[in-house]
Amino acid sequence: MITPFGFATPKIIFGKGRIKELPVILSRYGRNIVLVTGKNSFMTSSYGKGLIEKLQSENISYRQVTVPGEPSPDIVDSAVFDLSGFKPDAVVAIGGGSAMDAGKAISAMLLLNESVVDYLEDVGTKEHPGTKVPFIAVPTTSGTGTEATKNAVLSRTGKNGFKKSLRHENILPDIALIDPELTINCSPAITAASGMDCFTQLTESYLSTKSNPMSDAITSEGIKAVRDSLVECFRNGDNIEARSGMSFAALASGIGLANAGLGTVHGIAGAIGGIYEIPHGLLCGTLMAACNDLTVRKLRKTGSNPAALKKYASLGRMFFEDNSKSDDYLTDAFINKLNELTLALRLPGLKTAGVEESSFSTIIAASSSKNNPVKFDDQDLYEVLSMRFV
Repeated sequence: MITPFGFATPKIIFGKGRIKELPVILSRYGRNIVLVTGKNSFMTSSYGKGLIEKLQSENISYRQVTVPGEPSPDIVDSAVFDLSGFKPDAVVAIGGGSAMDAGKAISAMLLLNESVVDYLEDVGTKEHPGTKVPFIAVPTTSGTGTEATKNAVLSRTGKNGFKKSLRHENILPDIALIDPELTINCSPAITAASGMDCFTQLTESYLSTKSNPMSDAITSEGIKAVRDSLVECFRNGDNIEARSGMSFAALASGIGLANAGLGTVHGIAGAIGGIYEIPHGLLCGTLMAACNDLTVRKLRKTGSNPAALKKYASLGRMFFEDNSKSDDYLTDAFINKLNELTLALRLPGLKTAGVEESSFSTIIAASSSKNNPVKFDDQDLYEVLSMRFV
């Protein structure tokens, strides 16, 4: 019998060239638009200039919010305060995960006269009512999948830092507009980090203890897209077919995590992100092989979750498409593939990225392994950090 489940997605508009439809979409909401972007790459591109020209020609007024890095509660609170007299009809975020998370949080806080910190998981004390200004997400990288999720990740780095979510079912974007052309100019480094974030989300959602047949169907197709497209995007960034594959994979990863949850890689990466200003995708990518290697070893040792080992074999089969090999062989082949990708994409170890061994205890205390096929204790988390401390 199929386990009961719910499922949520935004309205999805996907395809090359579909960014041209954005001004018409925005005009349906009204004449006051908040435009949330990254530091400058989109606004200086032909796509950004074309959008502004079209908004002006349609007499659509806009206010821009710039998000230079991973979004903090202070950025969201400041934007909401500055926009208090503007009365926006919609918020559109165009950029990487940082811009989209910030835009999502801004849209959710514009109708409340409070700090977003009060509503963050494990930080604040209040539950968000789910009210928001209509929100449209337009990704320019293929990574976070936040264009399809019900949460906005905000962080504050430092001694008492955190990386936590503003979460509510209604925070799901109203529209996700995905145009692979917008990702063409991503550097190899961003392509690698965001691509491995996407791959991590797909894998963790597929293996999650909360997965369901619908999420498995979508995440497995996303994983196949990563198989076919990620390394090619890294090596040949102007390959629009590969870029399209990764755009689909990122979207699938967002749908997967929104409906099945994530695992230990993100549990550790989020803890590190609360201490160090290191790109989230880089952390996920560099931890991916080590976390899955230890998960498989613990599953084999305990025999506690044979269904999860079957899924690991399925992951190996997705990459190698060989039904003649044993499940153990395919599982090991999948772990080897993760190690190969770490090298092929030139992902640095934790020490090289800037993590200090003295912070391991703090990282471990803030980490989690919920939804992972097998639970990690503190010693397991220490082993993963040590494996990647190079």
